Amino acid sequence: MRDHGWIGRLGLVTALAVLGAPAVVLTLAGSAASTPGARELERIADEINEQLRDVPNVGLGEGSPPPVEIQWRTDFSKASVPLDELESGGPQKDGIPAIDEPRYLPVEDVDFLENREPVIVVSADGVTHAYPIQILVWHEIVNARLGDVPVAVTFCPLCNTAIAFDRRVDGRLLDFGTTGKLRNSDLVMYDRQTESWWQQFGGEALVGELTGTKLRQVATRILSWEEFRRQYPDGLVLSRDTGYVREYGVNPYPGYDRIDSYPLFAARNSDDDRLPPKERVVYVEVGDAAFAVPFSSLAKRPTIEIETDAGTLVVRWRPGVASPLDDVAVVSGRDVGTASVELGGEPVPFHEPFWFAVAAFRPDIEIVDR
Repeated sequence: MRDHGWIGRLGLVTALAVLGAPAVVLTLAGSAASTPGARELERIADEINEQLRDVPNVGLGEGSPPPVEIQWRTDFSKASVPLDELESGGPQKDGIPAIDEPRYLPVEDVDFLENREPVIVVSADGVTHAYPIQILVWHEIVNARLGDVPVAVTFCPLCNTAIAFDRRVDGRLLDFGTTGKLRNSDLVMYDRQTESWWQQFGGEALVGELTGTKLRQVATRILSWEEFRRQYPDGLVLSRDTGYVREYGVNPYPGYDRIDSYPLFAARNSDDDRLPPKERVVYVEVGDAAFAVPFSSLAKRPTIEIETDAGTLVVRWRPGVASPLDDVAVVSGRDVGTASVELGGEPVPFHEPFWFAVAAFRPDIEIVDR
């Protein structure tokens, strides 16, 4: 039997929703009440209970309570995958609300981040933004604009995938929301213009009018807040002033990224044991080829070079970034480090998913560990 012991640490709505408990009642699950920090977890649970009573549709990521059924305008006659591969993650359409009117702060005005906290760094048109994962873990999508480039910044906590996409498709500007559906335990988005459904991993439309269309990825990196301040003193940072009430700074998935634990939802090839299910890897595509470099290998050898048909990929790793999916407080997550990837001396798009997601979407992947 698969070990999902992390649920015993969860103590918040995520586990209760999976088990079918009423989503407005929060309790501490399993043995958490007898472990150090239980009093703090109880305080957080009480606060969130109050929010759930007073604010409509306040949830905790994939475990948020589903709203009433909402009709779709999607053309379900067009699909590139069987529709039964799309399963409910709990909420329905927009149950996890995207941020459509992001507000930003200059670096010197940010007082809610600590040095090791992870931020998603996106640069385009000479502009650089930081998107704190303590905010993205609750919203998953930000419809943003960097200079003249419209970008969707996305984060799927279930796969640990932080990916940004250009929102322009064939001269049409799209903006994105959450469907509440998952495929291979990964976020399925929809665009509000055609209501086509898109896989976050890979950025391809799976269902609807735009089926088969692929979004262009915009290069992103995950840096610590300390490193971002140093590298981009003139950068802008997504504000907590989102228009929503959330417990920013609290991780609604504590313990989820335990390396030997399995994904909560179904994923193809979940028995691929070449790496532990939640080993973080650097995932990068070069033409039709794809490569996965385990963080565990990079921790031993921080620079790994890969020869490709397009030139030499240089993958680098360094410590100093907290996992946002480990401790109940994002800032207290264990040090998992961060990576960078260059091809011919130039940064290229990549991301840092859990191994199970790579095995599901690219089972032919080459693992490079030296």
